[in-house]
Amino acid sequence: MNGIIALSVFLSFAFAMLLTPITIKILRKRGILAVDYYKRERREVPKSGGIAVISASLLSFSILILFDTYYNHCKIDFVAILLMLFYGIFGAIDDFTDIGRPIKIFFPLILSLPALITAHSTEIFLPFIGFFDFSYFFYVIIIVYIMVVSNLVNMHSGFNGLASGLSAILIATLLVKIAMKGGDFIFLGCVLGAILGFLWYNWYPARVFLGNVGSLSVGAVIGYAIVAFGFFVSGFIMLIPHTANFILYVYWRLMHKMRPEDERFKMVKFGRVREDGTIEVPNRLTLKWILPYYFKMTEKEAVLAMYALTASFCFISLCISF
Repeated sequence: MNGIIALSVFLSFAFAMLLTPITIKILRKRGILAVDYYKRERREVPKSGGIAVISASLLSFSILILFDTYYNHCKIDFVAILLMLFYGIFGAIDDFTDIGRPIKIFFPLILSLPALITAHSTEIFLPFIGFFDFSYFFYVIIIVYIMVVSNLVNMHSGFNGLASGLSAILIATLLVKIAMKGGDFIFLGCVLGAILGFLWYNWYPARVFLGNVGSLSVGAVIGYAIVAFGFFVSGFIMLIPHTANFILYVYWRLMHKMRPEDERFKMVKFGRVREDGTIEVPNRLTLKWILPYYFKMTEKEAVLAMYALTASFCFISLCISF
């Protein structure tokens, strides 16, 4: 089975390398662009490139299910496909229209319902307690977990290659953990290959952005992989940087509402580039801005630092089986 996973990664990587340039041309032709604020020339880059990731993942998996020996054992993969499609469509709508904050919070819970198909045990391992039966509340935890992880991945972005690279690190870690557990998740391998192929074009200087269509759909698959294999504790650990980023953002929003006149908490989405190529950020209230706030560094260096941070927590998670 490990051979098929390797094939899934390679095949989807090849498809992503082929489909991403085509997607870039289509998006640019139709004017689906966003400004790259961390470049001195403020160029426009095609957004919603996550369409290529979804397409490459689905296309490679469609070819792999021709292997009859595997086809009868892929319910988990088809659930992941449904989640990727549902969240991808939702992300595409979010890319092109303002759907409103209440819908962004609650509608993804409905999109996560297919995950309940593969929910069998209602027990979760809790540190210092052991396995605890959450009964019917377990199903609520599943759909909330997937929604939260999808949004965490979506929020921890903003630099070239940040969201796609971090997602690749998380997915690779999950595949290793699944293999250590004696399981398999072929579609997850397809997503890994697709995101790696896309990263080739999304890396600094980015020729395309992932967009909500990509980050939400890939995040949903990551969240589902965690709950499907019971990695609730280790999944939390590998997502600590993403969670810290979310907590910082919540603190920022709260302080802005409490002190709207305070310039330190002014809601600003982007920083700027200095003459020497380093980035200047408005505050330290998002994880990717902390190091550039204290040290002069380029966008590429800040992204590599975020890679190292997430990789460290992913390594720790490999030592925990739950």
